[in-house]
Amino acid sequence: MNVVSFIFQLIGSLGFLLYGMKMMSDGIQKSAGESLHRILGLMTGNRIFAVLTGLFITMIIQSSSATTVMVVSFVNAGLLTLQQSIGVIFGANIGTTITAWIVSLFGFNFDISLFAIPVFGIGYFLTFIKRIHKETIGEALMGFGLLFLGLELLSSSMPSMSADNVSFLSQFTNNGPLSIFIGIIAGLLITVILHSSSASTAIILTMSYNKMLPWEFAAAMVLGSNIGTTIDAVLAAIGTKVNARRAALIHVLFNVAGTILAVIFFRPLLTLVDFIVPGSVDASITTHIAMLHTVFNLSNTIIFLPFTSQLAHLTERLIRPKSNETPDVYHLDFADPGLKGNATAFLIRAEKEIADMTEVVTRMFNRISDGISSRDQTFLDQHLNELAKEENYADQMQEGISNFLVHCMDLPINDKQRNSISDMLHIVDDLESMTDDCYTVALLLQRSIEKHMVFAQEDMERLNPYMDLAKQFVHFIKDNINKHLDTERLQQAQNLEDQIDMFRKNLKRVARKRLEKGADVKSELLYIDLVRNIEKIGDRAFSISEALFRT
Repeated sequence: MNVVSFIFQLIGSLGFLLYGMKMMSDGIQKSAGESLHRILGLMTGNRIFAVLTGLFITMIIQSSSATTVMVVSFVNAGLLTLQQSIGVIFGANIGTTITAWIVSLFGFNFDISLFAIPVFGIGYFLTFIKRIHKETIGEALMGFGLLFLGLELLSSSMPSMSADNVSFLSQFTNNGPLSIFIGIIAGLLITVILHSSSASTAIILTMSYNKMLPWEFAAAMVLGSNIGTTIDAVLAAIGTKVNARRAALIHVLFNVAGTILAVIFFRPLLTLVDFIVPGSVDASITTHIAMLHTVFNLSNTIIFLPFTSQLAHLTERLIRPKSNETPDVYHLDFADPGLKGNATAFLIRAEKEIADMTEVVTRMFNRISDGISSRDQTFLDQHLNELAKEENYADQMQEGISNFLVHCMDLPINDKQRNSISDMLHIVDDLESMTDDCYTVALLLQRSIEKHMVFAQEDMERLNPYMDLAKQFVHFIKDNINKHLDTERLQQAQNLEDQIDMFRKNLKRVARKRLEKGADVKSELLYIDLVRNIEKIGDRAFSISEALFRT
């Protein structure tokens, strides 16, 4: 019966602790939610300010998980760039340590019930009296009271332990690296189950205070909890856009890499904490744990903050957009290398971005090709919004890559490289124009579908070989982008251009004859517009071919 009673008391205490923490966090977020969202929405590219923002918000809402989930959602909505999110995530990891300090400094030094219950009562009456409109603050106070009441119940439920009673822990604590590994796994699992590193840290503090956990094992569990807390960001990123998934991966990489470093320097880390905190470990175990949590996250931030760009590039390599997915925001930084900069490296980067832009053009053309074949509502439902996003993204790419190339002009380059940059600027403009033409074709298809325009079957069949030629030309550009075209391949491009022009003339001539015979004017004019815009895509492709021939 004693064991059953202990289990139920433990479950009840954890219930108070977790529910109080959730209620406090929810109440604060509701009362200050719009302000916090504005702060995140106005983030600049300053990495220091980003860290302070993450720190500030997490200290207020007492949940790094809530902050990182918010960050993932903002990145998903395009309100934060991937690099801006990195600093906020770093700051959130530091901000979450405040819970450990509150529990350490106030949780065990006096009778919590002396103020926890009155605080809960005040909070309840604030939620009860609707006229004063302080329900959210009242909810936060109620959560605060329940949090510390649960902490006291959890502490009192722990049996009094002596060294003999906890001798079973020696099998974990005296096995060198194995004991550290087991502690990390234990902390990770507890945090994943509870979905809160703050809650798991509070439990670790309580067990350590009651002499159930030795110092080294508790430290390892704290490290594990920092990995476990990434679960919420990972769950929030499921089904989101590519940059949101990358932001979640950054959170995982940061915490895992930091934990690996902490394990490598585990003894020096504990020695540093023992040096900072006055008194012996046994006399101030909770303060030691809170300090360890702070030193760990602060050190990680200091180590990794200078490498935010590299972290962003790493996640971009690890998480690629899906075949039918285009990010909302395009970002291309030019890091000024000074007078000794290697221009070749920058030009290679520009070529890579141009190749990515060609992928966008190809994807858009494939969509409109499917639309001309089907010309039904399914095409509009599945592709029109995506085409609009891709066209907008291509506009951003044109601006970003062009600015990057203009900066490259200021590097120490030779005449050949200068001419190459001019050709790349020309190619970027043509690629962006091709996306405009593709989107125009999509809008023409939309109008024909929504207006229920009727085209003769043979007219639509005549478009198929015309589209096939244009498709060959688009894929020809995709396959040869950033390559020098020799005379033979330029002639191949010329032949495709001539065939497209010949088809355009024939199709327009047939459409005009139908107009003269009294065909529907709106349908025939729209058909001619379709033919003309597809021919424009061929013109841009040939212009790019000429630029590639010059390089």
